[in-house]
Amino acid sequence: MTETLNRLPLIGDEAPAFRALTTNGTINFPEDYKGKWVLFFSHPSDFTPVCTTEFMTLASMQEEFREMNVELLGLSVDSLYSHIAWVRAIESFEWNGMKNIKIDFPVIADLNTKVSTLYGMLQPNVSSTQAVRAVFVIDPEGIIRSIIYYPLTTGRNFDEIKRMIQALQKADEVHCSTPANWQPGDDLIVPTPVTAQEAADAVNVPGEDTYALDWFLRFRKDK
Repeated sequence: MTETLNRLPLIGDEAPAFRALTTNGTINFPEDYKGKWVLFFSHPSDFTPVCTTEFMTLASMQEEFREMNVELLGLSVDSLYSHIAWVRAIESFEWNGMKNIKIDFPVIADLNTKVSTLYGMLQPNVSSTQAVRAVFVIDPEGIIRSIIYYPLTTGRNFDEIKRMIQALQKADEVHCSTPANWQPGDDLIVPTPVTAQEAADAVNVPGEDTYALDWFLRFRKDK
């Protein structure tokens, strides 16, 4: 018997399309998000402690993401009514300096696991009924730009996820790369030379705002 395997989406792929019911109504993805960056994330289950802290953190950062043209989209394999009850409970909590929060980003109800299977959010060696903490960053053209998986026991670092999206946006804006631990405003990495003459010029003829440690490692100031 031949087993049919689903190919999981990869960085650089078009985001798999789907239609789903959410706490904010029905969405057509990624069509409804054209022109926006999307932080699409799954969580194992409603009414669980780690997920609750993640939702509170995301809600507290929602305006920061929107200022970056980033929309939030959540998913778990729970029902719509479970989502609504859980969100209402979370909004009454106070934790880690966060209170009076409002969770108005949509959360997909995926009881049939159609979307979570499509995106590889279910991993049988961990659980056949709960999605892992998957993170997909999808650009305004509907292309997957980053994929991160966290285990069930580890809450996500959304400051780092935000920084990663800022780095992707900066790379698109000015055709560059970002070094380790880069933060907005830090120096950028210039594309590597592709000819011997360009390599020589990179070291011997630095620009006004550029400097080189070697021909393959050049930096420039972020204006």
